[in-house]
Amino acid sequence: MERVYNFSAGPSMMPESVLETARDEMLSYAGSGMSVMEMSHRSKEYEAIIAKTEEDMRVLMGIPENYKVLFLQGGASTQFAMVPLNLMKTGKADYVVTGSFAKKAAEEAKKYGKVTVVASSADQNFSYIPKMTSDMFSEDADYIHTTTNNTIYGTTIRNFPQTKATLVTDMSSCILSEPVDVSRYGLIYAGAQKNIGPAGLTVVIIREDLLGNAMDITPTMLNYEIHAKNGSMYNTPPAYSIYICGLIMKWLISIGGVEEIERRNKEKAALLYDYLDQSKLFRATVPAKEDRSMMNVTFVTGDADLDAKFVAAAKEQGLVSIKGHRSVGGMRASIYNAMPIEGVKKLVSVMEQFEKDHK
Repeated sequence: MERVYNFSAGPSMMPESVLETARDEMLSYAGSGMSVMEMSHRSKEYEAIIAKTEEDMRVLMGIPENYKVLFLQGGASTQFAMVPLNLMKTGKADYVVTGSFAKKAAEEAKKYGKVTVVASSADQNFSYIPKMTSDMFSEDADYIHTTTNNTIYGTTIRNFPQTKATLVTDMSSCILSEPVDVSRYGLIYAGAQKNIGPAGLTVVIIREDLLGNAMDITPTMLNYEIHAKNGSMYNTPPAYSIYICGLIMKWLISIGGVEEIERRNKEKAALLYDYLDQSKLFRATVPAKEDRSMMNVTFVTGDADLDAKFVAAAKEQGLVSIKGHRSVGGMRASIYNAMPIEGVKKLVSVMEQFEKDHK
């Protein structure tokens, strides 16, 4: 069967060259006579895989030497608890709530300390990014938590004010899509299943001075310091997911790094948003252009039945998983790093034809 263009919010499509390499190495990795998924994580072969994956990620993101890169399990949702358990020294944190995952992160943190929701866009179903200034945040907060890109609602935080408190962010749906100044953050975390690998892996980038402050009640497996001291191998890591992550790092380097993928991503997003802004049938659900996500484009016709017809029509043309989240409705095109420009061009073409047929 011919491959489809998968617009799923995650797990998402991967570069075909990565899948082909994984296929070719499935039965025997580098002459070892076994698959990576059969390999001991303590073997020299696997230690080389995880070390190279970290090295390439450091190069791609420009990660400073005083940051640890951890390869963990439990999804980004486990980080909702790990962050406060490890970073709440005085028991106070500020949260910016710009979507359902940001809201869940704040609710989880309330179990461990005082959480102040400094800014929220819940009043308009998270369809915008609230305006923020430095004086809105507490200087004595243990950290400030943000969600850089909101997968469900198609918004992204582009300009965050300078603050004295440690900045923590969930980058699950935008990591490695554009250059980031890692040194601005105390901690960055991301579930892999959108831009950096298959489900099962979570990457944490943490500044070293934030290690060693976990609450006494922190379970061993939720202590960043434990994982840092053991090179992400305190227990068996998500070995195969890390291997695929490593292949994606190599792919990114081969095409020109984060700067080149940002150029491609901007081109894809502009193509789709430009069509939506001139369409008389479809409209983007995020009105303010400066708040629009480059990764998740949400749009509707205004008629639920017509939305359903379009989703079905798109599927017939090989454009799958384009139905929007139930809290927004309509459609959502997730155009992560691995989505080629051809997929977005075909989507726009199908939308144009659908619009002609439903004037």
